[in-house]
Amino acid sequence: MLLGPQSDYAEIAQVLDNLEVSGTVALITAGWQENEAEDDTLARRMGRPRVNLALHARSEKAFGADADLACAAAARQKHLQHLQEFYRMRLDAVDDVASAIAVRHVDPLELDEQRQISVTQLRHLDADHLARCASVLDDFDATWKPRERQAVTTHSEEIAAVIEGCDAVVIAGGHILALLNRMRLFDVLARVGRRPIVAWSAGAMALTERIVLFHDSPPFGKNLAQVIDPGLGICPGVVVLPDMSRRVQLNKREKIGRFAQRMAPATCIALDPGSRIEFKDGVLQQVKAERLTIAGDVEKEWKP
Repeated sequence: MLLGPQSDYAEIAQVLDNLEVSGTVALITAGWQENEAEDDTLARRMGRPRVNLALHARSEKAFGADADLACAAAARQKHLQHLQEFYRMRLDAVDDVASAIAVRHVDPLELDEQRQISVTQLRHLDADHLARCASVLDDFDATWKPRERQAVTTHSEEIAAVIEGCDAVVIAGGHILALLNRMRLFDVLARVGRRPIVAWSAGAMALTERIVLFHDSPPFGKNLAQVIDPGLGICPGVVVLPDMSRRVQLNKREKIGRFAQRMAPATCIALDPGSRIEFKDGVLQQVKAERLTIAGDVEKEWKP
């Protein structure tokens, strides 16, 4: 179950009730980074026993015990950061051209053709960047085999044992890359089995196939949506947009339509407060959320 932002965590208890989860819950709050242990309010609102998997703290211990792996992981992240910078430079140029073309006063059919060329170029940049990031991650795993190293396996085995005694897994939001990298490091999803997962905001993003950052009025930099990393992929076919109503200028239909076309065939779904997206065995089942259409509209009533 994928949810929007949580202000007081009351919705988490409701969802767990609906899923008939009454036992202990495994918490993942690695997106909170060094504050991941500050989960008392969340635990109290859930109304169930909880065990925090402490992925952030465990990663610090693992890297502290394996300096070679720590250096290699830092080098990998630096490489990925450089790839992101180069991709964004190319994306920035193509997006500027796409915006300029969109307002030209020419024959509508000719203009539509040029708009589609812009979308194709954006899609190519996204796909190329995502493939390069995936290659870096795969090469790192093949070379360093982190899941076979003692510093990591000790924690992975403990995590597996903790999850074995839990009835569900709850994944909080926060810093998406901090969360995603630690879930990868300890191969957390491989330990979950058939247990229900409830995730919100960045936690929901991590479970999809690709992570897309977006903001029409960012605190700094250009308002340019960009792919940043492959996700864990258990919720395919969607691009989730946490807190969309606050981040996207919904009157800019041209831009919304171009973004939806760029992400197609994936469905762009808003994860605003109160939104819910339910998957079962990798298939979208039910939705209570708005979606962006290729026409530039925000569709409120729709079914998967």
